[in-house]
Amino acid sequence: MDVVKANIFGPIAMDRPAPAGGSVANDQPPNSFFQGYTAPFPTNDWWAGYAAGSGDAVCAGPFPYESSLANSSIQFGLSTSRQFDGTSIKQPTQTDWSVGFSEHSGNAQDHKAVSWDSQSVTLQYFTGSSTLTSYMVPGSPYLTFSFASATPKFASGQGIITSIGGTSVSDNGQATVSGTKFLVVNSIGTYIIFSLSGSLNLTATNANGAGTILASGPFTGVLRMVKLNQTSHEALLDQYVANYPTAVETDYSFSSTDPTAILRFTWTVTGSPNDLLMIKMLSPNFTSTDSLNYLTTKGYMYPALGNIWNLQYDLPTIDFNAPRTPDSSCSASILQGLEYEIAQLGDAPVPGDFYYWGGSIAAKARLALIADHLGRSDLIPTVLNYLETSYEYWFESSSSTLPAYETAWGGIINAAGYNNVGVDFGNGYYNDHHFHYGYFLTGAAVIAKYDNNWLGQHQTYINWFLRDIVNPTPTDPYFPVTRHRDFFAGHSWASGIANGAGSRDQESVGEAVNAYYGAMLWASVIGDTDIENYTRLLLASEQHAAQVYWHMYPEANSTDRDQPYPEADVRSLVTIGNVQDWQSGAWLFWGSQKVEIAAIQILPVTPVNEYMYDAAWVQNVYQYASDEIADPSISDDWKSVIYLAYSQYDPQTAAQLSSSLTSWGSGNTYTNQMYFLSTRPNPSGQPICSAAAANPLGNFTIQAVPSGNYVVSSASDPNLDASSAALSSAAVFNLAFAPNGGTVQLMSTSQFVTADSSGNYVLSSSRATASTWEVFMIRPKIGAATDVYSIRAFSNELYVTMGSDGGLINNGTTEADSTGFRFITV
Repeated sequence: MDVVKANIFGPIAMDRPAPAGGSVANDQPPNSFFQGYTAPFPTNDWWAGYAAGSGDAVCAGPFPYESSLANSSIQFGLSTSRQFDGTSIKQPTQTDWSVGFSEHSGNAQDHKAVSWDSQSVTLQYFTGSSTLTSYMVPGSPYLTFSFASATPKFASGQGIITSIGGTSVSDNGQATVSGTKFLVVNSIGTYIIFSLSGSLNLTATNANGAGTILASGPFTGVLRMVKLNQTSHEALLDQYVANYPTAVETDYSFSSTDPTAILRFTWTVTGSPNDLLMIKMLSPNFTSTDSLNYLTTKGYMYPALGNIWNLQYDLPTIDFNAPRTPDSSCSASILQGLEYEIAQLGDAPVPGDFYYWGGSIAAKARLALIADHLGRSDLIPTVLNYLETSYEYWFESSSSTLPAYETAWGGIINAAGYNNVGVDFGNGYYNDHHFHYGYFLTGAAVIAKYDNNWLGQHQTYINWFLRDIVNPTPTDPYFPVTRHRDFFAGHSWASGIANGAGSRDQESVGEAVNAYYGAMLWASVIGDTDIENYTRLLLASEQHAAQVYWHMYPEANSTDRDQPYPEADVRSLVTIGNVQDWQSGAWLFWGSQKVEIAAIQILPVTPVNEYMYDAAWVQNVYQYASDEIADPSISDDWKSVIYLAYSQYDPQTAAQLSSSLTSWGSGNTYTNQMYFLSTRPNPSGQPICSAAAANPLGNFTIQAVPSGNYVVSSASDPNLDASSAALSSAAVFNLAFAPNGGTVQLMSTSQFVTADSSGNYVLSSSRATASTWEVFMIRPKIGAATDVYSIRAFSNELYVTMGSDGGLINNGTTEADSTGFRFITV
């Protein structure tokens, strides 16, 4: 392919953020690790725990290792225990060894960051003229320690040292060896210590159940340490140990002829760049070998030679709308829903938080895009007015929920959360920014697409949120580089600095994808081609990671080289809910239902996600969660997005399933439900929406089939009771459209019938306007005569039954519990 020259893009902007919430400083600023530097600082990188809180959190790297920083030493290990508890695959963290030097003061302030990049960090311990510098570079099988006038000291984290350099060490004994290579053994196995700077003397000492190794005196030079899993790996480790990475540049190039890009890692190497031995997780460009491997929570890591990796990705070409027009069989339903939902928008919401407001506002923004795709530009201004009015609260300093620039780390946060981790899921502590800001950027992009004046007024303001999550360069003086992305892992981490920046995790990969989708849309409307390309690459790689680490395939081969979950029992769970550094499992912090675990990886449903909803996985998800999908007590909010993912495989079935939904969640709408499934590939050529049912519409009286009585309701007694034997006394109701259902309005009073969500009260004609509690699904009753219907209330998703006194109550759990009713046209 013809490519644009590899580069790192320049800053999106350089202005100092000045949002309506002003500036605040987080109550947990960086510790002394960043001494000598000023913000912005990384908050979500794998090594953020070095700088947050007390600085001793176990960090997710440098992979394949995990590490932590003690006052006077670097601690690290590679888990030797892989466990499956029925829900999660775990490799519990362990400390195998720690490395320091005997002259160190023991003060926590006497270690610091020397430099960092988008993947690695160089840190240094120091006391007087003695220093230990370590290059913490993910993907290196070795850990590298550069000493200057310092006496190397190693401490076993796993009991006594049983041998060093082939010499046994007794329980309370010592052994001294000399050389440039030392095999050291403790209870978890063998590591190798290599000296690249000449021979040295090491003395191993065991005392009181612990083992240490001390050099004979101050040393200047480089030592490397590596876990030896198998003796067959030793030759390869010996051959390439002299070449070590000290940093890595992450750049990218984009094809000028097709929608592909290359993500490139170039390591800075001491020694021969061509002979740099690294290990990789699954990626599209390398051959496998068993000459070296390490099993991690992301599967096996295999060796690759050379200091340049080129990872090629297919880029999305979908932007605001689907690449196909809606199936004609669905067009009327989409348009009917669109007109209804736009008419029901009501007053624009005042933001009360970031996350839920953002999800809702982005869902409403899609109504304008769908209207555009259907050629109904007349509907767009109503949506724009709703969106612009809501965003306006964000720009006014008098509002209760506002963005602020946080100065201790460098970023845009919910101003109320700078000292309260409970606000917006820890937004003030840099948790979940990409989840939140992807929604903001989507809504803003839709406004800007149709209102250039609004764009001119607010571009700088919205750009602060773009810079917060996708800033591509260290030259931006106010934001770190691509805050959430772990380029080596290939996906984002949601967790920030809360709780000392402990374990890295990400639950909702769907919302991570949406972050880069929203950023891409915003970049497109502001005309920043570089950032649009960059966000397309972030989007493509996050979707690829979703299919690798969150989507599981029971039918896959356990021995596949690129299988992160070799265990068949793990893969049978179909969907990972939470990917963490030391475990991955089918669970969530906030929910345990299968539909919740699957849906949070699917939502929000936008056109670009057709790349992510692969046929094998969506079929597996549907089968795996089928028991909960059939359970009427489980919310339709989750089921709706599962149906949409399934529509990528079978749109006709998805349409039929969607016709029974009573809710779509705050981040979805009926219109989007119908639009997405109607724009799926349809190889059968059959109508997608032909089998969908609908409420009867018009003016009717209602008859309860069991008693034959007619329903009455009046201004003096608005309760709905099937108590009249005479048709002439029956109340007349108007049945009008609502998505997947309809409203029931008493004609004599113009009041809408409402159903209390508790299911303890009789239906009542007592609402002047209709909302969720005033919507009902009326469908042919299963097993009854063709003119008999069941009624289901949207307020609690329960069916309407008739009490012994004739009162109509929404308390039936299943369709079989429902009373049958006839609707007689007036």
